[in-house]
Amino acid sequence: MPPRYQDWLKQAERDLKAAQDSLRAENYEWAVFQAIQAAEKSLKAVLLFCGRVVRGHSLKHLYHQLKSAADLGIPEETLAELDRHYITTRYPNGFAEGYPGEYYSEAKARECINYARAVVEKAVSFLSETPQL
Repeated sequence: MPPRYQDWLKQAERDLKAAQDSLRAENYEWAVFQAIQAAEKSLKAVLLFCGRVVRGHSLKHLYHQLKSAADLGIPEETLAELDRHYITTRYPNGFAEGYPGEYYSEAKARECINYARAVVEKAVSFLSETPQL
């Protein structure tokens, strides 16, 4: 079976584009969630490339799994900020009242998209510059 890391990276790039589309449509909570998905799939692409088992959704956890094989130089605060929104972007019970769309702003969506873009770019750079074993 051919390596699937390229598929994960391609989907990460599509998720990042979807986040930008959601931002333009003012669906800020979805823009944030799609940004998280882009970052997650990018990290999973690198993990697969390095022959690691891929488990979980926490970006910090995935990055810790990866660091022994490849340090992409991503600040953990960036990953923690994205992780913070994994549930609250989708489920009303993430807040005392209201629904996710009431809590997310254009500024927060832009911030998370920029964080995710940095993760995707680091993954792309690593995968294009590192010879496969």
